[in-house]
Amino acid sequence: MRLVEGGVPGTARRFAALLRTERFEESVELFAPALRAALPAEQLRLAWSTEVAGRGGRAAVEEPVAEAGSARVRIPVLCAEGGFTVVTSVGDDGLLQGLRFDTQGDAAWEPPGYVDEDRFTECDVVVGDGPLAVPGTLTLPVGEGPWPAVVLLSGGGAFDRDETIGANKPLKDLAWGLASRQVAVLRFDKVTFAHPDLLPPDFTMADEYVPHALAAVRLLRQRPEVAPDRIHLLGHSMGGKAAPRIAAADPSVAGLVLLAADTQPMHEAAVRVARHLAELAPGPAADAMVSTLVRQAAAVADPGLTPDTPPESLPLGFSASYWLDLRAYDPSATAARLHRPMLILQGGRDYQVTVADDLAGWRRALADRPEVSIRVHERADHLLFAGSGPSTPADYARPGHVDPGVVDDVANWLTRRATP
Repeated sequence: MRLVEGGVPGTARRFAALLRTERFEESVELFAPALRAALPAEQLRLAWSTEVAGRGGRAAVEEPVAEAGSARVRIPVLCAEGGFTVVTSVGDDGLLQGLRFDTQGDAAWEPPGYVDEDRFTECDVVVGDGPLAVPGTLTLPVGEGPWPAVVLLSGGGAFDRDETIGANKPLKDLAWGLASRQVAVLRFDKVTFAHPDLLPPDFTMADEYVPHALAAVRLLRQRPEVAPDRIHLLGHSMGGKAAPRIAAADPSVAGLVLLAADTQPMHEAAVRVARHLAELAPGPAADAMVSTLVRQAAAVADPGLTPDTPPESLPLGFSASYWLDLRAYDPSATAARLHRPMLILQGGRDYQVTVADDLAGWRRALADRPEVSIRVHERADHLLFAGSGPSTPADYARPGHVDPGVVDDVANWLTRRATP
């Protein structure tokens, strides 16, 4: 039975009070088991710090407001330069069942100007087999084909098929933009989004990406509208990091498109990004975040790391198995062994995956490879949205779209490249 105080569940009031003092370890004790597994304390701390830093810091957490006729509760947060809303829901067990940061007041996604909805159709599909099968969307150009095709792979985290971030849906931008330019696209919900309760404790990045991506490629090969020898992988961020691993497991993959794909070891990148955010909003909480991640990253790098190491002592709440798998995988070296065409695009304003720390790794591994094209879109951020000035976490809060130049680069590369 939920404890209700003045129409607002008591759990939500306690959660708001803990957010005010940034007591994240105590905050996650109010989470239902599935939410706690998906969003551990350090990941909540990092997400909170990112949102607050992007709005000038100094967060003031206001009183929760319950939505009439719903278990949903909204907690307004005011910062020096704007604000956002923490949206959660409370179950009958009194625990928080879900959590998201609403940065745009539930603003709706609108198609970008480069999309022509008369030039494609969509249908629902199921990707994979058994209890871990996930729903997806197949977007097909109008006409006979057969068309070149891409399987979209979203970044790290529990993303839906559109890679929804507030009002932004970068993978939907890409799917509709490419289909408007005669490329078939298959995108699907990540298993971490669709079935977080079914994942084993020793879940790894390979488990997160490889089975469903291979199933998506098989599904496309069965479609008469798709050219079976022109099926590619297009990965964003961690999806780009995973793409060479997937292609190595399936020789039928014709090529790779890597967007803001990282090569720097993720535990090192987590420290670098945390230090960057701490510079944007310095203070005790930021210092604590950096210190914690430095300690946890050292645990990942320790040769003595074993599968039994508790997730609480490791970055982002990922299991030791997840980190051991990541530690053993070199995306650029794997890509170098593939000898398949690749298009690698990087945003010049990206502070998460950077030209200096990550694109340099692709360049070193793939230098002098005529089948590899590498381009930097100087005005693009991590989502490949165009802007000006230094990129900040606030970029994610502003409605935007994948830059049309990026969509054109990808579409031209896919449609003009000779069939292998």
